[in-house]
Amino acid sequence: MILYPAIDLKDGQCVRLLRGDMGAATVFGDDPATQAAAFAAAGAEWLHLVDLNGAFAGRPVNGPAVEAILARVTLPVQLGGGIRDMATIEHWLSRGLRRVILGTVAVEDPALVHEAARAFPGHVAIGLDARDGRVATRGWAETTDLQVTDLARRFEDAGVAALIYTDIARDGAMGGPNVAATEALARAVSIPVIASGGVSSLSDLIALRDTGVIAGAISGRALYDGALDLGAALKALAPC
Repeated sequence: MILYPAIDLKDGQCVRLLRGDMGAATVFGDDPATQAAAFAAAGAEWLHLVDLNGAFAGRPVNGPAVEAILARVTLPVQLGGGIRDMATIEHWLSRGLRRVILGTVAVEDPALVHEAARAFPGHVAIGLDARDGRVATRGWAETTDLQVTDLARRFEDAGVAALIYTDIARDGAMGGPNVAATEALARAVSIPVIASGGVSSLSDLIALRDTGVIAGAISGRALYDGALDLGAALKALAPC
């Protein structure tokens, strides 16, 4: 199981939100590229980036910070937030991003997801953000009537690289991930599932790994707060 350190970008800074509330942002640094380099030096295999402003604006906002990260590290990077058209997808992949994450458009324009996955096989993921089991969109500001599993199944034949499942109620709350819901989603579809939201301890990671069906986990606040040591976590998750 791959551990993805998260860098959430708001106004060019590294922040973490509590349950997606932009008004409850904690700033952890004003140099995202340096933070990315620190994660890389600790042995991270991937980085997970979110353009929080972009998620609300519907277009990239923290582009300069993302560009600086891509220029600083060589490990693969995935990015979500405000990526809602083919031009933006093509732009980021051409700049060296390994994977784009499509969230809102998976609901509002599923044809774009299929088109992008065909055009860029292995480089498109879907962000499934859930509030009480229903998909939320537009920076989690709107909640749909769609169940997460129902939406995920619509893309079984699309060729997407991964599903990133976030339980919004757990996000940034340091209370542990929703292992049961994440495992249920992973067993319901053939697409690899990455857990997000509340991953805050080594025991959380072990619980996710031991399901045997979850491909990855994203953690942010716990790494910044020191509740989770990245080096120790990577060592514990390494194949025997």
